[in-house]
Amino acid sequence: MTRLELLGAALAILLCHIALPAGAQSFDQLPPETRALLAPFAADWSQLPPERRERLLRGAERWSTLDAEERERVRGALGRWQGLPETRREAIRERFRRFQALPPAERDALRERFQRFKSLPRAERERLRERWRSLPQSRREAIRERLRERRDAPR
Repeated sequence: MTRLELLGAALAILLCHIALPAGAQSFDQLPPETRALLAPFAADWSQLPPERRERLLRGAERWSTLDAEERERVRGALGRWQGLPETRREAIRERFRRFQALPPAERDALRERFQRFKSLPRAERERLRERWRSLPQSRREAIRERLRERRDAPR
């Protein structure tokens, strides 16, 4: 095959992928390993929005790159998530949406403060958590409000 023919074949393959995104494939067209991972979604695959299928496919691809230890860690996290009451999961989702809506600089500042907190010795973190929990709800709300005002103040 000449270089031009190879280039043409590569372009044709690329165009096929552009014309038919992976999320648009039927479930039966997926590779066997991917079908095995996504088996719980097989019955509804054709009704899932393309974006959801794409996310599932990316997740399956990421899963295939994890070693056994990482997979076990993910399984544990998933089990803990599924064990939470739905109201708690929804509160976490809402907090994540609010975090995502923050300007990048504020997200970075929050991440930095969280990393500083995580770097504290375990006993110190527990002491701070207990101190926070021991405050009356009204006091915690007042602190949150002051932080929001400080955050929203013109700079």
